Amino acid sequence: MRYLHLLLSCLLLTGGMRLTAQDFSQYSNEAFYQKGDTLRYRLLMPANYDTHKKYPLIVFLHGSGERGWDNNAQLLHGGELFLRDSIRNKYPAFVLFPQCPGNTTWAPMNFLRDSTGKIVKADFPADAAPTVPGGLVISLLDSLARSGKIDNKRIYIGGLSLGGMGTFYLITRRPDLFAAAFPICGAGNVATADRFAKKVPLWIFHGDDDKVVPVEASRAYNEKLKSLGVDVKYTEYEGVGHNSWDNAFHEPELVKWLMEHKRK
Repeated sequence: MRYLHLLLSCLLLTGGMRLTAQDFSQYSNEAFYQKGDTLRYRLLMPANYDTHKKYPLIVFLHGSGERGWDNNAQLLHGGELFLRDSIRNKYPAFVLFPQCPGNTTWAPMNFLRDSTGKIVKADFPADAAPTVPGGLVISLLDSLARSGKIDNKRIYIGGLSLGGMGTFYLITRRPDLFAAAFPICGAGNVATADRFAKKVPLWIFHGDDDKVVPVEASRAYNEKLKSLGVDVKYTEYEGVGHNSWDNAFHEPELVKWLMEHKRK
């Protein structure tokens, strides 16, 4: 499958954007270190946190435009969602926003460029080792799972664009870890869907007018999962471009749907 202008266009769309006046100070500023590598992340505590309880964990992977080292830009899309009183009070959970360093990706992928340098094709190798950021996310989640603070049967993951690709990859690699996933305008290696089918429920989102990551990427996952007998949830927004996350974040049932799932 061809993804014209895949990541270059992502950078043009979202690069240079800055956080609004929204106060994200409730997300603590953290870092995870492993073998000389660093993963910066922001963490939101459950509302009315009780040290004697275990809570679900929601992980969200940002897009290419929010990559960097400031440990702040990744909250641009989605950070406000989990601060809403209607969400925090009804569905108390830890919420984790890691930041992917610049010029790296959440999932392994290869690009074919034309003579001008434009990306004309993206491939997602099925059995490639994790990228450094993707591997650090997995290691961080394993560490948090051992902390005694997380309900290990209720770890959820989602992401947009580059983060949607990371979501597909990580649930493929570690289907034992996640209770549900929500990739937004993502893509991946559809041939590997059988590795998480019937293990990780999905709600897939995409805009049908996406010029950056074509909607065919999500349609292919939807069709493949249905052929495997999975009752996948799929939402396609008519006339919506790459920023389908704006629509997804306003789905009133999204967090409720996540919390209804528990890993066996």
